[in-house]
Amino acid sequence: MMVPHVVILLCLIFLRYVPVLISAATITLDSIEIYKTHDWLPSKPTVYFLCKGENKTFLPDVKEKHVLYTFKGEESWQPLTELQDKKCKRCGFYEEDTLKDDVFDEWEFCASDFTKPDGNYIHLKDKELNATFLCPECVPFGNASHHSSTSQNSSGGMHWALIVVISTVVSTVLIAGLVTAFKYWQKRKRQQEQARFLKLFEEDDDIEDELGVGPLSGVV
Repeated sequence: MMVPHVVILLCLIFLRYVPVLISAATITLDSIEIYKTHDWLPSKPTVYFLCKGENKTFLPDVKEKHVLYTFKGEESWQPLTELQDKKCKRCGFYEEDTLKDDVFDEWEFCASDFTKPDGNYIHLKDKELNATFLCPECVPFGNASHHSSTSQNSSGGMHWALIVVISTVVSTVLIAGLVTAFKYWQKRKRQQEQARFLKLFEEDDDIEDELGVGPLSGVV
């Protein structure tokens, strides 16, 4: 039957493309160096990373300016956040303060920023900080965003073609299902009508036999 084969094809297409669209990539901090502190008093700064709508991630080791701090990605406060394929986040580094927290820098953080083969992304803010992030899972997204306009148009065409294919397959499955259901309903209706006719015929025979007017009523 055609319907099961179409359903299998639809499932394969769904499993092939949907995970790429919804998967999230983990971001870790590889290194950071701050060039200044914002507190006028001679105290150790409290530095943290924050994406809008998420919790603060404090960097307990970062206490001195002009010192390069490197990390393994296994620290208790790692990872910093997660990024999706087509969704950026408003993130930044901040210094905690009594009245209002100071900003080292904040920017739109995207998976497409990671264009290097090793999955590194360097974010530099003049006179504020230099931070290196690591996300090997983001490399395909970064490479895709740096294609030429021709490649982008081709990719867009492929996405539209995929949408058309999926829509066609879904429509085919729906129509095939409706046709199958209609044929089954017709078959059931015929069976019920035949059963009703046979029942009526048997009831007529019984009545004729009781009245003695049936075809066998004169047989001794």
